[in-house]
Amino acid sequence: QVQLVESGGGLVQAGGSLRLSCAASRSDFRLGAMGWYRQAPGKQRELVAVINNSGSTNYADSVKGRFTISRDNAKNTVYLQMNSLKSEDTAVYYCNAVFYSGLTTRHDYWGQGTQVTVSS
Repeated sequence: QVQLVESGGGLVQAGGSLRLSCAASRSDFRLGAMGWYRQAPGKQRELVAVINNSGSTNYADSVKGRFTISRDNAKNTVYLQMNSLKSEDTAVYYCNAVFYSGLTTRHDYWGQGTQVTVSS
């Protein structure tokens, strides 16, 4: 069973920065894309950013130019650098990792979530 351990959330003033980290435990499965999602109170979980194992990235329009996703494949770790934070970025942030067994069988794993609160 893969475990994802997140860290780095907290309280920050608007305009500030935070860096989230998420480490996936080792697995016999192949690690694919890793990403960050968030869920604000009363809203659905949404994609924030995703990075595949070649380094290609995709961002939600709302965070483009402010957030940067990166990964360290040797450590099975993904990072999210969040700059110029806004109050609307307040949410619980969840790490996601996709593993594959066999040729195409996909397994999705989620972190426990870390709270990010941006005060205005």
